[in-house]
Amino acid sequence: MIKEYIDELFKFNDLSDDKLLYILENIDEDSKEYLIEKSHETRMRTYGNKVFMRGLIEFTNYCKKNCEYCGIQGKNKKADRYRLTYDQIMECAIIGDRLGYKTYVLQGGEDPYFTDDRMIEIIKGIKKMFPNNAITLSLGERSYDSYKKMFDAGADRYLLRHETASKELYEWLHPGEVFGDRIKCLYNLKEIGYQFGAGFMVGLPRQTKKDLVKDLRFVKEIEPHMCGIGPFIPQKETSLGGYTAGTLEDTVIMLALVRLLLPNVLLPATTALGSIDKMGREKGIKAGGNVVMPNLSPTNVREKYALYDGKICTGDEAAECRKCIERRMNNAGFEIAVTRGDNVKWSQDNPDVKQYDEQQVSINSILGF
Repeated sequence: MIKEYIDELFKFNDLSDDKLLYILENIDEDSKEYLIEKSHETRMRTYGNKVFMRGLIEFTNYCKKNCEYCGIQGKNKKADRYRLTYDQIMECAIIGDRLGYKTYVLQGGEDPYFTDDRMIEIIKGIKKMFPNNAITLSLGERSYDSYKKMFDAGADRYLLRHETASKELYEWLHPGEVFGDRIKCLYNLKEIGYQFGAGFMVGLPRQTKKDLVKDLRFVKEIEPHMCGIGPFIPQKETSLGGYTAGTLEDTVIMLALVRLLLPNVLLPATTALGSIDKMGREKGIKAGGNVVMPNLSPTNVREKYALYDGKICTGDEAAECRKCIERRMNNAGFEIAVTRGDNVKWSQDNPDVKQYDEQQVSINSILGF
């Protein structure tokens, strides 16, 4: 029965909630392998064996919010806070371009210091140096006008994970926050014209299989260009620090289902996946993922961006991360694409956007070895 449902999902890129729930409640090892096979076939049809890299710049760990699962929550007095300067961010971008990154992800907590004016200065500074490189922002909830100003300044994409599509679970995890506000932000980003991303955690405390079906239905309905999915990993200074982490297996299943629901989606194999299993990112890519995000942040701040415990690659230099990820992807049978790596449907709708050189360029040739 499960394989019949997977076949239906593979053929039509949709499935009823009842059938999705049946898969989640009854999947075994054999049907899991079949699901991954079909999700891999779908990604190969839409993106081939290309894996897109994003250079991650974690530029502030200050945050005004108090999300219960997050190590940089505002009430965590033990967090070692930092903000990168404008010049430090530009240096990260320069190093990233030299290493072949054609997309930067500027990620931070909801830090009031980084006003619209400061963000516009950063965005324009990067675009002046590298006009053909893409900028993805991940700064949490902001007003429609704020999102619009940053888009007009040159930001290309915005990632705002909804975390869970269950209102009750969302509001338990985000004290004082309103679930509808997060959803409204996503629709604002879509309306403005960003390549926008949603996403959710797998294995959250109190999360049920029905909650995960809500996540699948939500991303199918809103149709994000990107979808960030990772396991819940506890952080010791939070109220959820004593809970069990989500599993690689459950996360991989959700990645595969999202690939089948959204064939064109940009789907990261997250650092969190690699943090719970040494082959986690490779397994995520094989299940339909097609994005990896090595770290470009200065090494002296990486451990401070402690969203969860046990984060990998906190001590590696940028070139080290770049070489490591290419080697890993090659060994898994995939190729790193030196390109902006836009959503394929978005690219079809925006044919004038320069995609750089799609030819494969190895790290050795980039570094002149």
